[in-house]
Amino acid sequence: MATKKKVNKIVTPIDQRETFVSLQKNMADTDSIAMEQKLHTLYRIQQTDTRIDKIYLLRGELPLEVQDLEDEIAGLQTRIANTRAEIKEIEKANAGHKHVIEESKHLIAKYDAQRDNVKNNREYESISKEIEYQELEQMAANKKIVENEGLIEEKKAIIEQAQADLAHREADLVEKKKELDTIVEETAKEEEALLKEREALVNQIDERMLVAYTKVRSNAHNKLAVVTVQRDACGGCFNKIPPQRRLDIAESKKIIVCEYCGRILVSSAFDSESKEN
Repeated sequence: MATKKKVNKIVTPIDQRETFVSLQKNMADTDSIAMEQKLHTLYRIQQTDTRIDKIYLLRGELPLEVQDLEDEIAGLQTRIANTRAEIKEIEKANAGHKHVIEESKHLIAKYDAQRDNVKNNREYESISKEIEYQELEQMAANKKIVENEGLIEEKKAIIEQAQADLAHREADLVEKKKELDTIVEETAKEEEALLKEREALVNQIDERMLVAYTKVRSNAHNKLAVVTVQRDACGGCFNKIPPQRRLDIAESKKIIVCEYCGRILVSSAFDSESKEN
Protein backbone atom coordinates (compact mmCIF):
# COMPACT_ATOMS: atom_id res chain seq x y z
CA MET A 1 0.00 0.00 0.00
CA ALA A 2 1.34 3.41 -0.96
CA THR A 3 2.22 5.64 1.94
CA LYS A 4 0.84 9.16 2.04
CA LYS A 5 3.57 11.70 1.59
CA LYS A 6 3.72 14.23 4.41
CA VAL A 7 3.40 17.84 3.22
CA ASN A 8 5.30 20.40 5.23
CA LYS A 9 3.37 23.64 5.63
CA ILE A 10 5.46 26.68 4.89
CA VAL A 11 4.79 29.53 7.31
CA THR A 12 5.87 32.97 6.18
CA PRO A 13 7.40 34.84 9.12
CA ILE A 14 5.84 38.13 10.18
CA ASP A 15 7.99 41.07 9.18
CA GLN A 16 7.74 43.78 11.85
CA ARG A 17 8.62 46.31 9.15
CA GLU A 18 5.49 45.37 7.21
CA THR A 19 3.58 48.26 5.66
CA PHE A 20 0.32 48.39 3.77
CA VAL A 21 2.30 48.65 0.51
CA SER A 22 4.10 45.34 1.07
CA LEU A 23 0.92 43.83 2.48
CA GLN A 24 -0.92 44.87 -0.66
CA LYS A 25 1.41 42.66 -2.72
CA ASN A 26 1.41 39.73 -0.27
CA MET A 27 -2.40 39.57 -0.04
CA ALA A 28 -3.21 40.25 -3.69
CA ASP A 29 -4.72 36.77 -4.16
CA THR A 30 -7.01 36.89 -1.11
CA ASP A 31 -10.66 36.04 -1.75
CA SER A 32 -12.63 39.26 -2.44
CA ILE A 33 -15.36 38.50 0.14
CA ALA A 34 -12.77 37.67 2.79
CA MET A 35 -10.84 40.80 1.89
CA GLU A 36 -13.91 43.01 2.32
CA GLN A 37 -14.46 41.50 5.77
CA LYS A 38 -10.81 42.11 6.67
CA LEU A 39 -11.07 45.72 5.56
CA HIS A 40 -14.27 46.21 7.56
CA THR A 41 -12.61 44.72 10.64
CA LEU A 42 -9.48 46.84 10.20
CA TYR A 43 -11.56 49.99 9.82
CA ARG A 44 -13.49 49.14 13.00
CA ILE A 45 -10.19 48.65 14.83
CA GLN A 46 -9.14 52.11 13.62
CA GLN A 47 -12.40 53.65 14.84
CA THR A 48 -12.06 51.94 18.21
CA ASP A 49 -8.46 53.11 18.57
CA THR A 50 -9.53 56.65 17.67
CA ARG A 51 -12.13 56.62 20.45
CA ILE A 52 -9.53 55.30 22.90
CA ASP A 53 -7.15 58.06 21.76
CA LYS A 54 -9.81 60.66 22.55
CA ILE A 55 -10.03 59.31 26.11
CA TYR A 56 -6.27 59.58 26.52
CA LEU A 57 -6.38 63.06 24.96
CA LEU A 58 -8.96 64.06 27.55
CA ARG A 59 -6.48 63.11 30.25
CA GLY A 60 -3.99 65.32 28.45
CA GLU A 61 -0.56 65.67 29.98
CA LEU A 62 -1.77 64.75 33.47
CA PRO A 63 -0.27 61.23 33.52
CA LEU A 64 3.10 62.64 32.44
CA GLU A 65 2.84 65.49 34.95
CA VAL A 66 2.06 63.02 37.73
CA GLN A 67 5.04 60.86 36.69
CA ASP A 68 7.33 63.91 36.55
CA LEU A 69 6.22 65.00 40.02
CA GLU A 70 6.77 61.51 41.42
CA ASP A 71 10.26 61.42 39.89
CA GLU A 72 11.05 64.90 41.24
CA ILE A 73 9.82 63.95 44.71
CA ALA A 74 11.95 60.80 44.66
CA GLY A 75 14.94 62.92 43.60
CA LEU A 76 14.39 65.42 46.41
CA GLN A 77 14.03 62.64 48.97
CA THR A 78 17.28 61.10 47.74
CA ARG A 79 19.02 64.49 47.90
CA ILE A 80 17.86 65.03 51.49
CA ALA A 81 18.95 61.53 52.54
CA ASN A 82 22.36 61.88 50.86
CA THR A 83 22.96 65.34 52.36
CA ARG A 84 22.08 64.08 55.82
CA ALA A 85 24.55 61.23 55.34
CA GLU A 86 27.21 63.77 54.28
CA ILE A 87 26.54 65.81 57.45
CA LYS A 88 27.03 62.69 59.57
CA GLU A 89 30.35 62.02 57.86
CA ILE A 90 31.48 65.62 58.48
CA GLU A 91 30.40 65.42 62.14
CA LYS A 92 32.32 62.17 62.43
CA ALA A 93 35.39 63.89 60.96
CA ASN A 94 35.00 66.77 63.46
CA ALA A 95 34.84 64.29 66.31
CA GLY A 96 38.18 62.94 65.09
CA HIS A 97 39.65 66.45 64.95
CA LYS A 98 38.45 67.15 68.50
CA HIS A 99 40.09 63.93 69.64
CA VAL A 100 43.35 65.10 68.03
CA ILE A 101 43.07 68.40 69.96
CA GLU A 102 42.55 66.61 73.27
CA GLU A 103 45.48 64.30 72.57
CA SER A 104 47.67 67.30 71.70
CA LYS A 105 46.71 69.08 74.92
CA HIS A 106 47.59 65.95 76.89
CA LEU A 107 50.95 65.65 75.15
CA ILE A 108 51.76 69.36 75.58
CA ALA A 109 51.13 69.08 79.33
CA LYS A 110 53.34 66.00 79.45
CA TYR A 111 56.16 67.70 77.47
CA ASP A 112 55.92 70.82 79.65
CA ALA A 113 56.51 68.71 82.70
CA GLN A 114 59.46 66.98 81.04
CA ARG A 115 60.96 70.29 79.90
CA ASP A 116 61.23 71.47 83.49
CA ASN A 117 63.52 68.54 84.25
CA VAL A 118 65.82 68.56 81.23
CA LYS A 119 69.57 68.19 81.76
CA ASN A 120 70.83 69.99 78.66
CA ASN A 121 69.92 72.38 75.88
CA ARG A 122 69.59 69.61 73.29
CA GLU A 123 66.86 67.86 75.29
CA TYR A 124 65.16 71.21 75.91
CA GLU A 125 65.08 72.07 72.21
CA SER A 126 63.83 68.60 71.27
CA ILE A 127 60.93 68.80 73.74
CA SER A 128 60.16 72.39 72.65
CA LYS A 129 59.87 71.22 69.04
CA GLU A 130 57.45 68.47 70.09
CA ILE A 131 55.32 71.03 71.92
CA GLU A 132 55.41 73.33 68.88
CA TYR A 133 54.37 70.44 66.64
CA GLN A 134 51.42 69.58 68.89
CA GLU A 135 50.34 73.22 68.93
CA LEU A 136 50.38 73.21 65.12
CA GLU A 137 48.30 70.01 65.19
CA GLN A 138 45.75 71.77 67.37
CA MET A 139 45.64 74.78 65.07
CA ALA A 140 45.13 72.56 61.99
CA ALA A 141 42.40 70.55 63.73
CA ASN A 142 40.62 73.73 64.91
CA LYS A 143 40.78 75.14 61.38
CA LYS A 144 39.25 71.93 59.98
CA ILE A 145 36.51 72.02 62.62
CA VAL A 146 35.59 75.63 61.71
CA GLU A 147 35.56 74.81 57.99
CA ASN A 148 33.45 71.72 58.55
CA GLU A 149 30.97 73.59 60.73
CA GLY A 150 30.51 76.09 57.90
CA LEU A 151 30.03 73.19 55.48
CA ILE A 152 27.45 71.64 57.80
CA GLU A 153 25.49 74.90 57.87
CA GLU A 154 25.53 75.00 54.05
CA LYS A 155 24.26 71.45 53.84
CA LYS A 156 21.57 72.14 56.42
CA ALA A 157 20.42 75.05 54.23
CA ILE A 158 20.32 72.66 51.24
CA ILE A 159 18.16 70.25 53.25
CA GLU A 160 15.85 73.05 54.38
CA GLN A 161 15.35 74.22 50.78
CA ALA A 162 14.87 70.66 49.53
CA GLN A 163 12.28 70.00 52.25
CA ALA A 164 10.39 73.16 51.27
CA ASP A 165 10.49 72.10 47.61
CA LEU A 166 9.41 68.60 48.59
CA ALA A 167 6.38 69.91 50.50
CA HIS A 168 5.31 71.97 47.46
CA ARG A 169 5.78 69.06 45.05
CA GLU A 170 3.87 66.67 47.31
CA ALA A 171 0.98 69.14 47.50
CA ASP A 172 1.05 69.51 43.70
CA LEU A 173 1.09 65.74 43.31
CA VAL A 174 -1.98 65.31 45.51
CA GLU A 175 -3.90 67.83 43.38
CA LYS A 176 -2.75 66.34 40.07
CA LYS A 177 -3.63 62.82 41.20
CA LYS A 178 -7.09 63.94 42.30
CA GLU A 179 -7.65 65.58 38.93
CA LEU A 180 -6.38 62.52 37.05
CA ASP A 181 -8.35 60.08 39.21
CA THR A 182 -11.54 62.05 38.52
CA ILE A 183 -11.01 61.88 34.77
CA VAL A 184 -10.01 58.21 34.87
CA GLU A 185 -13.07 57.37 36.96
CA GLU A 186 -15.34 59.16 34.48
CA THR A 187 -13.86 57.33 31.48
CA ALA A 188 -12.90 53.97 33.04
CA LYS A 189 -16.01 52.05 31.97
CA GLU A 190 -15.91 53.39 28.43
CA GLU A 191 -12.19 52.65 28.15
CA GLU A 192 -12.65 49.10 29.45
CA ALA A 193 -15.48 48.44 26.98
CA LEU A 194 -13.44 49.83 24.08
CA LEU A 195 -10.38 47.77 24.99
CA LYS A 196 -12.50 44.61 25.09
CA GLU A 197 -14.07 45.52 21.76
CA ARG A 198 -10.63 46.10 20.27
CA GLU A 199 -9.33 42.77 21.56
CA ALA A 200 -12.28 40.96 19.96
CA LEU A 201 -11.67 42.72 16.64
CA VAL A 202 -7.92 42.07 16.72
CA ASN A 203 -8.60 38.34 17.12
CA GLN A 204 -10.51 38.43 13.81
CA ILE A 205 -7.69 39.83 11.71
CA ASP A 206 -4.44 38.49 10.25
CA GLU A 207 -1.37 39.18 12.33
CA ARG A 208 0.43 40.44 9.23
CA MET A 209 -2.27 43.03 8.62
CA LEU A 210 -2.23 44.07 12.28
CA VAL A 211 1.56 44.55 12.22
CA ALA A 212 1.26 46.80 9.15
CA TYR A 213 -1.62 48.73 10.75
CA THR A 214 0.35 49.29 13.96
CA LYS A 215 3.43 50.47 12.08
CA VAL A 216 1.57 52.95 9.88
CA ARG A 217 -0.51 54.20 12.80
CA SER A 218 2.57 54.83 14.95
CA ASN A 219 4.10 56.97 12.18
CA ALA A 220 0.95 58.98 11.40
CA HIS A 221 0.70 62.33 13.20
CA ASN A 222 -3.06 61.87 13.68
CA LYS A 223 -2.78 58.12 14.44
CA LEU A 224 -4.97 57.29 11.42
CA ALA A 225 -3.78 54.25 9.46
CA VAL A 226 -7.11 53.39 7.81
CA VAL A 227 -9.16 56.21 6.30
CA THR A 228 -12.21 56.60 4.07
CA VAL A 229 -12.34 58.49 0.81
CA GLN A 230 -13.67 62.00 1.44
CA ARG A 231 -14.62 64.23 -1.52
CA ASP A 232 -12.55 62.08 -3.86
CA ALA A 233 -9.48 62.51 -1.66
CA CYS A 234 -7.55 60.53 0.95
CA GLY A 235 -9.07 61.09 4.39
CA GLY A 236 -5.57 61.15 5.88
CA CYS A 237 -3.46 63.44 3.71
CA PHE A 238 -6.30 64.90 1.57
CA ASN A 239 -4.53 64.29 -1.75
CA LYS A 240 -6.80 63.59 -4.71
CA ILE A 241 -7.40 59.96 -5.72
CA PRO A 242 -7.66 59.02 -9.44
CA PRO A 243 -11.13 57.83 -10.61
CA GLN A 244 -10.01 54.24 -11.32
CA ARG A 245 -8.54 53.86 -7.85
CA ARG A 246 -11.75 55.24 -6.34
CA LEU A 247 -13.66 52.48 -8.14
CA ASP A 248 -11.27 49.86 -6.78
CA ILE A 249 -11.69 51.28 -3.28
CA ALA A 250 -15.48 51.21 -3.57
CA GLU A 251 -15.39 47.51 -4.59
CA SER A 252 -13.37 46.60 -1.45
CA LYS A 253 -11.86 43.55 -3.19
CA LYS A 254 -8.24 44.37 -2.46
CA ILE A 255 -6.02 46.56 -0.34
CA ILE A 256 -5.65 50.04 -1.83
CA VAL A 257 -2.93 52.23 -0.36
CA CYS A 258 -2.63 55.99 -0.68
CA GLU A 259 0.41 56.62 -2.85
CA TYR A 260 1.16 59.82 -0.91
CA CYS A 261 0.89 58.86 2.79
CA GLY A 262 0.84 55.04 2.78
CA ARG A 263 -2.50 54.77 4.61
CA ILE A 264 -5.01 52.12 3.59
CA LEU A 265 -8.05 53.54 1.84
CA VAL A 266 -11.59 52.20 2.30
CA SER A 267 -14.97 53.15 0.90
CA SER A 268 -16.86 56.02 2.51
CA ALA A 269 -19.73 53.53 2.79
CA PHE A 270 -17.79 51.86 5.62
CA ASP A 271 -18.37 54.95 7.75
CA SER A 272 -22.16 54.94 7.36
CA GLU A 273 -22.31 51.15 7.87
CA SER A 274 -20.24 51.49 11.04
CA LYS A 275 -22.62 54.15 12.41
CA GLU A 276 -25.59 51.86 11.74
CA ASN A 277 -23.92 49.13 13.78
